[in-house]
Amino acid sequence: MSLSRLAFALTLLGLTTAQSSSVSANSTATSTTYANPDVPTGTPVAGNYAGRYRPQVHFSVPKYFMNDPNGLFVDSNGTWHMYYQYNPTDYVAGNQHWGHATSDDLYHWVNQPIAIFPPAEDVFVFSGSVVVDTNNTSGFFPNQDNGVVAIYTLAEYPDGQPGPQTQAIAYSYDDGYTFIPYEGNPVIPSNSSQFRDPKVIWYEDHWVMVIAYAQEFAIGIFTSPNLIDWTPQSNFSYHGLLGLQYECPNLVSLPYVDESGERQEDVWAMFISINPGAPLGGSISEYYPGTFNGTHFEAFDAAARIADFGKDNYAGQFFYGVPEEEYPVFIAWASNWQYTQVVPTAEEQWRSAMSLPRQTYLTQVDRLGWKLVTQPYDMSPVMGNVIASNDSFANATLSVDYSQVASNALYWEVNVTGIPETGVPATSTLNFTFLSPLTGEYVSGGYYFGGDTPFFINRGGARGFDNVFFTDKFSTNSLRDDSSWSMSGVIDRSMLEVFIDGGVESATNVFYSTQPLTLLVLGAANFPEGMEASVRVNALESAWADQEDEDGLVLGNVTNPDTGSIKVRNMFDHA
Repeated sequence: MSLSRLAFALTLLGLTTAQSSSVSANSTATSTTYANPDVPTGTPVAGNYAGRYRPQVHFSVPKYFMNDPNGLFVDSNGTWHMYYQYNPTDYVAGNQHWGHATSDDLYHWVNQPIAIFPPAEDVFVFSGSVVVDTNNTSGFFPNQDNGVVAIYTLAEYPDGQPGPQTQAIAYSYDDGYTFIPYEGNPVIPSNSSQFRDPKVIWYEDHWVMVIAYAQEFAIGIFTSPNLIDWTPQSNFSYHGLLGLQYECPNLVSLPYVDESGERQEDVWAMFISINPGAPLGGSISEYYPGTFNGTHFEAFDAAARIADFGKDNYAGQFFYGVPEEEYPVFIAWASNWQYTQVVPTAEEQWRSAMSLPRQTYLTQVDRLGWKLVTQPYDMSPVMGNVIASNDSFANATLSVDYSQVASNALYWEVNVTGIPETGVPATSTLNFTFLSPLTGEYVSGGYYFGGDTPFFINRGGARGFDNVFFTDKFSTNSLRDDSSWSMSGVIDRSMLEVFIDGGVESATNVFYSTQPLTLLVLGAANFPEGMEASVRVNALESAWADQEDEDGLVLGNVTNPDTGSIKVRNMFDHA
């Protein structure tokens, strides 16, 4: 859970970490919950998804404020669950609950009722994770093999001042739709105001938790046989860019795909989010490939590797329960703490969206070594018609009017071949620009094939938001090692995601134009002889439009009282 700037300033007065040699759940805390009278229970929050900023293929909160993804998991029916940090009463961080949405394809999301409430008025439910206790190690599920357990931070704010952050659990008999807080909470007590964001996985014969000692720049590794009794084993400390605090760690086993495209033995990686203090300011995530033996993680090297070279990709989490033969799936919060609480989407009664779901693996590239590769998860559920294509595009311009695309969202890809080993001029470029013909506003980007091969993104041409921290230009160096190169991306009203050279580099950026961008211009210049590109542009279909009622509202998964079932039903089938 990332704190607002005000809350972060307060935490500078916080306590130091109290870490014992062994921790057991013997607290006298109860399982009661507190529901603010203004917070709906048992029914989803409705939202209007028609605004000019509202993304159509990304998940965004129905109303009010959202940040970190929490508890990502796949249930026993194959349904994807996403919980998230949610303030259901205001457009800024605070009053944190766990919001909830489900999907059959990671694009068509159904808003569910709030899943986890705080136990008291002065307590927030911060970030955490969810696992499926298949073997009933917890003892909560004697009659089932699909019991769900949530592990999360309870952050106390007595009199508005930061108090202890402790770790709690709750369990669910109905695939994660409703939860019962454990009566023995907290399962890991603490005197620290900077101890949060537990991410739990199963390793061979025990549970493993990674958790942030935020301002001590340490990721603690705990183990447990039952999700209740936790023992600290080791710390991963002072690695990479420190920022001012560590947050939202992930420990994940990632496929290693070699240069020939063959999958090799998996490699462990530690992901850490830092805020503030990213290279571009504010918040960002970094990762460390390495080894893990069940109690200790060791990075292969000392390099600080940034997961995304844009400015709006933070606190990402991997889904629990993705089959081992598939690539792990990752979603991040698509915003930045430097400006997230003042962006103009509050005019449409919402703030914050998630990144595209991404399939992930590790590879090695020339000179740089280990690199995280991320690519959009199968987009066929929202992929629309091809609206432009060219199989031999070189030294030309292609203009694509997409003003009639109802979603105002596009997918595009460019594949360049025939790049010579030498003799590529520094002026050889491939650029894209998304424009508003009405106002001249734009976002743009492009690649230089010669010299140091930089790639850039410029969101400075959109004039709907001005803030001193809203950095407008980004770049990275995308090194080539053969005669081909590729780029793909998604523009979704106020969101731009770009994937370079198969996803070896990626960037996530939000932008805010006063009028919709409706014209795409692709340009290729100074390609040497034999070098050319193939281009394809697809319309994207809205994942939300079919859920709107006659008043234009997306109501979500409203419980049918006639069913007598605890588990709410799906109102919309996107098979």
